Amino acid sequence: MMEVETPSLDARIAQQVRTRRAAAGLTLDALAGRSGVSRSMLSLVERGESSPTAAVLDKIATGLGVPLAALFDTPQPPAEPVSRLADQAQWRDPASGYVRRNVSPPGAGSPFRIVEVEFPPGAQVAYDTGPRAARIEQQVWVLDGTIDVTTGAATHRLHTGDCLAMSLDRPSGFHNPMRQPARYAVVISQSAAEPAR
Repeated sequence: MMEVETPSLDARIAQQVRTRRAAAGLTLDALAGRSGVSRSMLSLVERGESSPTAAVLDKIATGLGVPLAALFDTPQPPAEPVSRLADQAQWRDPASGYVRRNVSPPGAGSPFRIVEVEFPPGAQVAYDTGPRAARIEQQVWVLDGTIDVTTGAATHRLHTGDCLAMSLDRPSGFHNPMRQPARYAVVISQSAAEPAR
């Protein structure tokens, strides 16, 4: 199992949310309205005083117009285009126990991000956010085990080696129906935000 360094990562998430909210010119109330996360919870997250679930972080990321993986970026991206294993951010979802590791070098300027997930037996995560300002595509590639991925009304059972392409434009969910852990990679691509109409 991956070792998880939660305290420093909570501080990193806090800084990312604060910085991205300020850059977007949003108040806490405005971000609460966009994300569906209460102002008090956002304040706790920004102060690093809360360990939010993956579902809450996904709502915050949607409200900020960024992929979830962006909330785990280092504040000052290294100039090095290599992401060393020892430096890759790892985070455990307090609700499901899943561990995610951002594999891609932060700030590399690439339109793609790679995340690796270790999913405990029986674990479930639901993301109820729908359409986003920016179009986010992802591919889920199962490295070991079995997972069920739901997008909208469709559920896909994926086994080792299977890969699912999906748009993050509707609610989605992940479930490990087996008694063994699963491990999968997610490749994420984000396009520019849609122009306001």
